[in-house]
Amino acid sequence: MDEPDEIWMRTAIDQARLASSIDEVPVGACLVDADGNLIAAASNRTIIDSDPTAHAEIIVLREAARKIGNYRLLDTTLYTTVEPCVMCAGAIVNARVKRLVYGTRDERFGAVETRFRLCDSEELNHRLEITSGVLADECRSLMQEFFRARR
Repeated sequence: MDEPDEIWMRTAIDQARLASSIDEVPVGACLVDADGNLIAAASNRTIIDSDPTAHAEIIVLREAARKIGNYRLLDTTLYTTVEPCVMCAGAIVNARVKRLVYGTRDERFGAVETRFRLCDSEELNHRLEITSGVLADECRSLMQEFFRARR
């Protein structure tokens, strides 16, 4: 496993822990430029913001686009603790992110490899490089612990 991938996934995991601490589903994400600089980091905020689109990945894309002044986030890598859903995968493709790195699969809603293949579909005009399974056990544990505590 690539060391920078683990370092940036730890940033995403820190964001997931932040989400959990405010009773949000523990998903965290961050976006890094080609030089390895952090552009944006966020955690899920759907409940606190009363916004069904406030997934960590969407918030990161919005913040990064504002910072660079362009919706096209070329030559960037997005790190997220959980495989993106259909909404997030579509936004990642539309933002022209170069590479996606995620921790654990989402067996119910995963739209990158598990249920759908939106990020590398030949049907779309942009395809991403995909790396999955980075710190997967830790990312999976965060989700399992969160939901176990609510049952």
